[in-house]
Amino acid sequence: MTVLDRPAVSPPGPSAPRRGAGLLLRWWRRLTAMRTAIILLFLLAVAAVPGSLLPQRSLSQNKVNAYFSDHPTLAPVLDRLYLFDVFSSPWFAAIYLLLFISLIGCVLPRALEHVRALRAAPPPAPRNLLRLPDSGDLGTTLTDAQALDVVEEELRVRRFRVVRREGELSAEKGYLKETGNLLFHLSLVALLLGLAGGKLWGYEGNILVTEGQGFCNSFQQYDTYSSGPLVKSSDLTPLCVDLDNFKAKYEENLTAASFTADIRYGAPGQHGVATTIGVNEPLRIDGDRVYVTGHGYSPTFRVTTPGGTTFDDLSVPFLPTNTATMASEGALKLPDVGAASDDQLALQGFFAPTGVTQNKVLTSIDPRPLNPQVAIFIYEGYLGLDSGIPQSVYSLDQDQIDRGRLNRVAAANLKVGESTTLPDGTTVAFTGYREFASLQLSHDPGQVWVLCAAISLLAGLLGMLLLRRERVFARVAADPRRGGTVLTLASLTRGSGESAPRFTALKDDLADALADRAPRTPPGGQTT
Repeated sequence: MTVLDRPAVSPPGPSAPRRGAGLLLRWWRRLTAMRTAIILLFLLAVAAVPGSLLPQRSLSQNKVNAYFSDHPTLAPVLDRLYLFDVFSSPWFAAIYLLLFISLIGCVLPRALEHVRALRAAPPPAPRNLLRLPDSGDLGTTLTDAQALDVVEEELRVRRFRVVRREGELSAEKGYLKETGNLLFHLSLVALLLGLAGGKLWGYEGNILVTEGQGFCNSFQQYDTYSSGPLVKSSDLTPLCVDLDNFKAKYEENLTAASFTADIRYGAPGQHGVATTIGVNEPLRIDGDRVYVTGHGYSPTFRVTTPGGTTFDDLSVPFLPTNTATMASEGALKLPDVGAASDDQLALQGFFAPTGVTQNKVLTSIDPRPLNPQVAIFIYEGYLGLDSGIPQSVYSLDQDQIDRGRLNRVAAANLKVGESTTLPDGTTVAFTGYREFASLQLSHDPGQVWVLCAAISLLAGLLGMLLLRRERVFARVAADPRRGGTVLTLASLTRGSGESAPRFTALKDDLADALADRAPRTPPGGQTT
């Protein structure tokens, strides 16, 4: 039996690790290239567009709910793409992180190179100065050293940094242009750091507050809230806000003119300080800001049971479904009210600030409360509040209605002061309305950092656009035909503006200075 020799298997050489290191280095160079940073910055700007066009949960949950109602097919698709949470989406964070890494990898090496360039002397003059875009010759009777002295003096007056070498001179100015460039990019990095810090240690909460009510800065009290991963409940500022009054003013064409809220704020247990805030005039205190982001109406009802028990001043915010007319929908749940011991009562309805009945359907034609009316459906039965399944406070559980556990017992259109009576003798009266304000409390520890970075970024941008980088070279040589010295000048300019007029002006000034320094020959023929 013949045993075939197996080919020897050579151990893996160092080529595989080198190849991997080469690919990693190539990937790093592409990521930290300026072109990649510009592309990522453009992508970040494009990615922020949906956050401006679509309602965001972090700003107004009510507007997001309204969008879902208006676009029931499209909204779930957009929601799966995080388009209602753009600035906290994974894909936005990925672009943000890649841009951050790219800027750091691009700017820091350039900053070190710029520091070395600041300490280095201007480079020697090129061999053939007349090949440069701006160049020319000047003749003078001065010696080589005297001609270079005149050039050096003139350039120093123009704030050039000058270096003399044998037979030539190099001068340079405009390093602040590159400094502005680096300041711009470093400020952009600082801006991203400030935004990231705000996301890590910042928080915000949204709540609907009806006139006469208030809230304290606690996650449990907010309707919706978001917080950074490093924020704890104990980190929240001890602050309570009470809404005393809300005013909405409209133009003649019924567009909103201003929303103002009279509030009182202070630490828990204190009486509070009175102030007025608006949409663009938030309350700013100790790094916290309280904004008015929306408003609406809270209709009030009075319920009287057959036994004579009265539940007065019952209200709940009705969410606007049409911001042009402030037509609103909502639900009032009364688990402790019912004729039978096991029955619960609920109202689901439509509120019209200026109500008009068209074909027996109530609608609103004006956002101002000129003729407030409600259209309500009254239900009795089981609300499902203790079922363990979360449900919206602004609508009834449709599952309980479909299963017949919550039954409609009455419906009515009511004006202020009118009432309707249920079959069991319970009376429901529409007593009026109060306005509510949608308030948002935001805490962003990086806002001062972001402001300073933005100012620094603007200063760097102005330096990039307005300053010029210039180099001037001069070389002297003997003039064998006419005697004296030939002074060859040339310049290189990088930046805004035409370089030829500035070079011509420099050349003319040097010609005048050389002529003033040249020895003069009096009529007698002796040189002085």
